[in-house]
Order: sequence, then C-alpha cells, then structure tokens
Amino acid sequence: MKELVSILDGNTFLVSDRGGDVEPSLDFPTGLFAFDTRFLSTWLLLLDGERLQPLSVDDDETYRTRYFLVPGEPSHFLDTKVSIIRSRAIGDGFDEELTVLNHSGQEMTFTVRLEIAADFADLFEIKDVQPKQGSRTVKIEDGALRLTYRREAFHRETLVRSSTPVEVDNGGMTFSIRIEPHGEWTTRLKISTVIYGARGEEIRNRLPLAGSRSTAAIQAERAEIIADAPKLNCSSEPMAVAYRRSLEDLASLRYESITLGVRLMAAGLPWFMTLFGRDSIITSLQVLPFLPDIVPPTLMMLAGLQGYRVDDFRDEEPGKILHELRYGETSGFEEQPHSPYYGSADSTALFVILLDEYERWTGDSGLIKELEYPTRLALDWIDTYGDLLGTGYLWYETRNSRNGLENQCWKDSWDGISYSDGRLPGFPRATCELQGYAYDAKRRGARLARLFFNDPQYADQLEREAAALKERFNRDFWLPDREYYALALDRDGTPVDALSSNIGHLLWSGIVDESRAGRIAEHLLGPRLFSGWGVRTLADDQGRYNPIGYHVGTVWPFDNSLIAWGLWRYGFREEAAQICESMLAASHYFNGRLPEAFAGYERDLTDFPVQYPTACSPQAWSAGTPLLLLRILLGLEPEDEHLIIDPYVPQGMGRVELLDIPGRWGRVDALGRSHGRDDR
Repeated sequence: MKELVSILDGNTFLVSDRGGDVEPSLDFPTGLFAFDTRFLSTWLLLLDGERLQPLSVDDDETYRTRYFLVPGEPSHFLDTKVSIIRSRAIGDGFDEELTVLNHSGQEMTFTVRLEIAADFADLFEIKDVQPKQGSRTVKIEDGALRLTYRREAFHRETLVRSSTPVEVDNGGMTFSIRIEPHGEWTTRLKISTVIYGARGEEIRNRLPLAGSRSTAAIQAERAEIIADAPKLNCSSEPMAVAYRRSLEDLASLRYESITLGVRLMAAGLPWFMTLFGRDSIITSLQVLPFLPDIVPPTLMMLAGLQGYRVDDFRDEEPGKILHELRYGETSGFEEQPHSPYYGSADSTALFVILLDEYERWTGDSGLIKELEYPTRLALDWIDTYGDLLGTGYLWYETRNSRNGLENQCWKDSWDGISYSDGRLPGFPRATCELQGYAYDAKRRGARLARLFFNDPQYADQLEREAAALKERFNRDFWLPDREYYALALDRDGTPVDALSSNIGHLLWSGIVDESRAGRIAEHLLGPRLFSGWGVRTLADDQGRYNPIGYHVGTVWPFDNSLIAWGLWRYGFREEAAQICESMLAASHYFNGRLPEAFAGYERDLTDFPVQYPTACSPQAWSAGTPLLLLRILLGLEPEDEHLIIDPYVPQGMGRVELLDIPGRWGRVDALGRSHGRDDR
C-alpha cells in the first residue's frame, strides 16, 4: 500500500498519497469523507498532462498540510524550471491553495488540470464493493462543479469552486495560466460537502458556505483544549511529545453530531470516525483527569440512545448501550444495522463505570441524578438480557445472522476468542473481562444508589450481587493447573483456556482474588505475554498466536493502559511502571502518536515497534493512553474532596510534574521522581 497522508477535523477527513492526489481505492478509504460518505473519490493534479512528484510533505498539524511538488520522475539530477505547492486545510469540507512557481528567467505558460470525481461510497462499501442503488449527476453552474447523489431521501452533494477563472467540465477543472519570469500563480479551491435531510432540506451545509468551520475556529478550539489541560513538565522527551500529541489528536477527533449539535469523540481514523460505545467510554475514562468537560456529552448521548426494545437486526435490547452509530447510506437503508447498532456486550457495564468515575472526579451530582433511570436500566440489562443462559454471567450471541458482529467483546474480530490449541468456541460466549466489568458496575452502581438515588436497599442488593459474582467467577474461570483465568466460558461452561491480555482487565475491575493477583501479574509481565514493548493480546505459545494478527498477538496501547491501571490497583507499582515505560518508549518511534495496535514481536528482535499494516491512527483510546499512563505513574486517585497523589516513576524517567489537575478539589499539582529499582 502506498504511503498515505491524512488530515482530519472531527469525522471529516481526507486521505491522499504523498503528492496530495486521491484516486479511488477498493481496500482503504482514500478520499474526502464526512459522516461515513466519500464526497471526493478522485482529486488528481496534473501539470501539462503530467503527474507530479513530492519533494517534501509538511504534515505536522492534524488539520492541514502542504505538499511541495515537481513534474517528472525523481532522479539524482533535478533541474526543473517549475515547482508546485499544494496547501490544504480541512474543516467541514476542505480548502486547497495551488501555487505554481516559475523558476526560469522567461515567461512560461502551463495547463493546470484537476481531475475531480465523487462516487459517494458509503464507508462500508470501500471493502465490500456493491453497485450503487442511486443516481449520480454532474452539473456545471456559475463556474463551479456540483456533483450530486440521490437515492430516495438520501441526498448528498459535493460543490467545488475556484477563486480564479477556470474552464469546468464534467470531469474536473482546467486552468490555462501564464507566469512571468520568477513569478508565481495561485488559485484557491473550496470544496463543500452538503447533506440533505429526509424532507429535502439542507441540514448540513459544509465548508465554505454559511455555518462553516473555519481554520481559525479549529485552531481556537484546539488551543483552548490544550490550554485547559494540565501542564506537563518532565525530563522524559517521549512522555512530553506523547502527551502533547495526544491532546492534539483528542481535540482533532471531536466532531459535531449531525442533528443534535453536541461535540462527541470519534473513535479513530479512517474506519471508526463516529461514536462508539466501548471506545468512547474507555477514552473518557482515560482522559477524565485531564479533560473532564468532554465526558458529559458522551454520557448524555449514550443515555439518549440507550436501547428500549428488542430488535434482532440491531442487536438492541432494553437498557443496552450502543456499540456504533453510523450516518451513511447503508445504515439509512438498513443494509447495515448501525443506525445505531448495539452489538457490544461490554458497553453497558462500562457506561455505569464511567458515570461513577466521572462523579468521583468532578463532584457533578446533578448529572448523576439526571441519569438515574438510564443507570438503573443498564444495571437491569446485565442480569436480564445480558445473562443469556441464566447462569449469572454476561454472555453474547448475535441475533442478526446476516451482518451482526459475532464477537461482541473488545476483541471483536472473528478469531479473537479461541482455546489454547487454536480451536474456536461456539456461541454464546462469556469472556472473562465482561464479568469483571459487570462486577465493577454493580459495586459502582451501589455507590451511586446509596449516595445519589436515595435507595439504600438497591445499593445493598447490588453489593450482594457483586460479591456473589466475584465468588462464582473465581470458582468457574480459574484454571488451577495453569494459574490464570480462562479467556471465556463456552456454552457448556467449559473454560476457553487461552492465555490472553484480558486477564489484565480483571485486575482493573477488582474481581481478582487478592491471593491470585501476584500470579496474574507474573503472567502479564512474563515472556509469553510481554514483548518488551507491551503486553500482547495473546501469548506467544497459543495456537492462534500471530504477532501481526489483529487480536491474536499484536500489542494494543489502550489494552496496556487498562492492564497497567489494574496492576496499580492491586499494588504492583513497579510492574505497572514497566508497562508505562514500554508504551512511552514505543510512542517515540511513532512520533508521539501511538497507533491502534502494533506487532507483537520481541523487543530484542526488532529494536523498534513494528507497525501493524492497517492500524487506525489517530485513534481515540490510543491517544488517551499516555494520559492514563501519567495518572498511573503519579498515583492519582480521587478520595472524597481530595486528590491522592502517590507517585511511582520508573528509573531513568527523571522528574514528572503535572500542574493544574482539575477536579472537585479545584486544581492541584502533582510531582514524581524516578525510583531506584529496589525503591518501592
């Protein structure tokens, strides 16, 4: 696959090659996308009929970039008389400025051509190509090119305008230009993406028309987010770079809901540029000590879209929190169930966990009381629809046999859950971390019921249920001959015995018996799971292990952040710090931006973390990882009206100072310094 360059603002993003060109792709979403629709599938620049070659690309900022180009094939001897600069910025569409520079001592003429097309593909159609059901039209009006797609009430348009005179045809725009000696020529192109509602009204008129989001507005919002976040002073350059990059990426992934006008967090570029239950909740947990203001819109949106009926197509059930919300054509015409789709078995318990953690940090009891009913519904779902077999555990099995998700835990690829010998269990499945989340949700729900719902009897009930679940879990999931917890139970209650990273989530949830926590920590930091860069998703001696398999051997930063949090919770501070150090060291090789996942090769083998070929980047819960790692290293934990600060910084990381940490206590500072190896 060609090296690609992406820019984004919210869920509007543009992916091009390193020359800035876009050509239709059948395996990766190149082009201009907004709300799950590709508004430009071809954007190809030609000079006198020739493709251009990149000299350099300035892509330091997430929402704009510049390409420095020359005509002809690259060679050791370059004697070009002309060069081109493409400067572009994305907002609710995108602007591109083209500058052609004449480096000769005589006047020159050129033909500048832009090939332009829009296939209006749904994001789900990129990999699974299907004939479009609607009709596409191209119109030339007032020197602009209008590309339109209609399928019944589904109506999308792309409008391209130029700041200078241009010849427009159905396939693009042509500029015939004359440049004086050592002179230059510039034009500005404005691309609007227009979304119409079911009644034909224009509900989303994108850049540059009324209601657009300018570059200045993007800069101002991102500057405000970074200014509001705690200030980090530290000796570790990887930590400093990763922290700054994470804040920038988290700001860039915020998007405005198409109808409600609230700012939400998209999960990741390119495939997941929308609201996800699991991803959005975990990202919120990671960033809560740093950016608490982004959490309430997520909680409110998830509560507002909480399941209220039984719908097999969408895997919807009363009380269930959604998995994924899409806006594209295939969802609108129910060819995909994502409008929204509820195929995750963990988002409901995670919703309750986030709500409680949010109150513990912020003291915002008003939001807790406002969301009492959705919270009760979520807790009820765990014991009703979530317990498919009536065994007291959380199970999953899709009822949508056509295109529902088979695996509805975070390892949701087809082979993400397996026995140690590589066999796949049948359905339903009860993965171990689901039980941990349910346990934690019940305990936290009990706290909310006692303190805010004025229902001590309900609180007592939830605490009894949590205690019973913990006892039952430690009996049924523990593998005494291997001294770790099974990855899952199959329908018959037989343990799915693979050794996986999921056991680290159990530490985070608190469901692990204290007597067994040490052995779990040893497994997590042992050579079978720990690569040196992080904990692998699957141990390297398991049947399905593959260091570049999506959920069967790669290292996921978010996964490691929760594992480190779990180790910290059980008092394994040095082990938690080891994972923090490995993640921050890996981030250095990705210019501070941790990707969705990277390969599980041994650190001694590669000397650097090997990229996973199709990893999302930026991705929200990877961007949130350095923030959670900082919380762990500094030992930050809210306790009533105070913030406990109990740092453990690994040797060689030096001084770590975090200033103006927000919370119910106002703003406080935290300081940590490196420990010696034996200083615990």
